[in-house]
Amino acid sequence: MNNSVGNTGRLLWAGLRALIVLTVVCGVLYPLAVTGVAQAAFPGRANGSEIKDADGKVVGSSLIGQSYTDKHGDPDPKWFQGRPQNGLGENSVNTQYKLILSGATNLSGDSGARDGACLPLGAYRTEDERATLCYRVLAARQAVIDDNSTATYRVKGSDVPADAVTSSGSGLDPAISPRYADLQVHRVAERNHLSVARVQRLVDAHKDGRLLGFMGEPTVNVLELNIALKQLTRAG
Repeated sequence: MNNSVGNTGRLLWAGLRALIVLTVVCGVLYPLAVTGVAQAAFPGRANGSEIKDADGKVVGSSLIGQSYTDKHGDPDPKWFQGRPQNGLGENSVNTQYKLILSGATNLSGDSGARDGACLPLGAYRTEDERATLCYRVLAARQAVIDDNSTATYRVKGSDVPADAVTSSGSGLDPAISPRYADLQVHRVAERNHLSVARVQRLVDAHKDGRLLGFMGEPTVNVLELNIALKQLTRAG
C-alpha cells in the first residue's frame, strides 16, 4: 500500500514538473523569443502593418480596407472608393466592412444568367431575381457609372473593371486595380477642386506592380492613396 502511494506521488510530481517546464518553455520563453525576433526583423508587420497619416496618427492597416462614407452612410464622393466590401451580402457600392463577417458571396457564376449570359438590368423584377449575382453585379456597375461620371467625363460600362463590382474572397481587400483607381480620378478631382492631371499623378505614384515582377496583379492601396489625397487637398 505504501509502495503504491509512493509510486503515485512520484508520478504526480514528475507530471507536475513536466507541466511547469513545458509551461515556461512553450508559454513564456517561446512566445517571447518569437515576438522579439519579429519586432527586431519585421516591426511593421509584427504590429499589424499600421499606416499613419501626415500627423503621425495610426489610421488603419495596409492589410484591411476601410469605408469612406458620409454622415448618411453613403459613399463620400471626395474619396477614392474600394471594392464592394460585404462579400456575404449584396455586391453593392461601398457597403460597410464587417470585420467579424469575413468571406465572399456563395452565389455561383451563372446565378441569374440565361443561356450563359446575364439579362438586362431591368429584366430582374422579383426579389429572388434581384438576389442573383447577375443582378447585383449589373446594379453595382450602374452605380459605379453614375457615381464616377462628371459634367466633362462619362464612364462607359466597358470602363468598369471586375473589382469595382465584386468583393474579394475575404470581403476586406484593401486594394483596387489601377484601372479602377484611374476610373475615379475625374470624380475625385471635381469634388476636391483639383485638376485631373494632379490627381492622376497622385494615383500613378501609388500604383504597385506585381510581386517580384510576375506574381499577382498591379494594385493601388486605397487607404494610402486617400491619405496622400488628404495631404494634397491641404496643400491646395
